Amino acid sequence: MARSLPEAEPVESAGDGLRSICNQPGREVEVFALRADEEPESLDRLAAAVAAARQTTWLTVPTLRPGTVEAVVGAAGLELLHRSEWFMTTDLTAHPQHAPAAPYEREVRTEGPVTVVSLHDSSGEVAARGTIAVVGADAIADRIETDAAHRRRGLGRAMMSALAEAAVAQGARTGLLIASEEGQRLYSSLGWRHEADVLIARGPVVPSNQ
Repeated sequence: MARSLPEAEPVESAGDGLRSICNQPGREVEVFALRADEEPESLDRLAAAVAAARQTTWLTVPTLRPGTVEAVVGAAGLELLHRSEWFMTTDLTAHPQHAPAAPYEREVRTEGPVTVVSLHDSSGEVAARGTIAVVGADAIADRIETDAAHRRRGLGRAMMSALAEAAVAQGARTGLLIASEEGQRLYSSLGWRHEADVLIARGPVVPSNQ
């Protein structure tokens, strides 16, 4: 929803995961594992399906057993892209509030369940941007970005504050996100909790001689 993609659909083995059509170069499809730890066989099935896919497909796996997941995707012949991302949650109603320091100004645009926040510098250029999508009582923060020239000025904290405020205004209580290694310290400092590691693998892998 945050990226205006078609609604994800269950994969063939009901409950194993969800399949999303992304239509991005190198990421045509993404499969999200739902119970890799609870039922390890489900991850075997998903990894095999991704290895046999006709389109470039990402397999995203939240887990408390990253070593086990890495072994499974490797055995299936998938390419491991990311092994250090985190799935994080927070109580949005208690989220710290931080306003952007001068000369930055905040722009908030909401369309349906999706809010986009932009922070502009004195020339009007976008210095930071982020998105949050509300689904029931949950809100998913996505694509939180600060331009390299404007980092270390508190814009990340101001961005997350604005996104949380907008989501709560739409009835959300729980925030969800997948944090890159670079973002983990920021989100942790704002009270977001690490719930699971996230490993991302890609397939099918084309041999280098083809």
